[in-house]
Amino acid sequence: MSDDPDQPVHHTIDYIEIGVDDVAAAKAFYASAFGWEFSDYGPGYAGIRRPDRPGEQGGLSGTGSRPPGGPLVLLWSADLDSTAAAVVGAGGRIAQEPYAFPGGRRFHFLDPAGNELGVWGA
Repeated sequence: MSDDPDQPVHHTIDYIEIGVDDVAAAKAFYASAFGWEFSDYGPGYAGIRRPDRPGEQGGLSGTGSRPPGGPLVLLWSADLDSTAAAVVGAGGRIAQEPYAFPGGRRFHFLDPAGNELGVWGA
């Protein structure tokens, strides 16, 4: 474990994505209601900036990537491929194979109860 508070911790909750129909409207709502600030990654995604230090703690994801209806919890992994294998070995099912995105790589899985989570790594 690192003493660096900005370093993600292996297999912990690291990021939450909120699925929305309209990213611009959602940004306006959360900025007005809670004072949130955002990093724009195009019309379909905005990162929710951390209030206490550089970086992001979550994102608003347009319906093209995730339907509204609940947040997507993302875990951090220091070894994404080993984590994917561990998910399958424990009885989970890969819902979206590992793919690259601007922050690294990630995959989505379903736990035995059908809950979808994601895992990402650098």
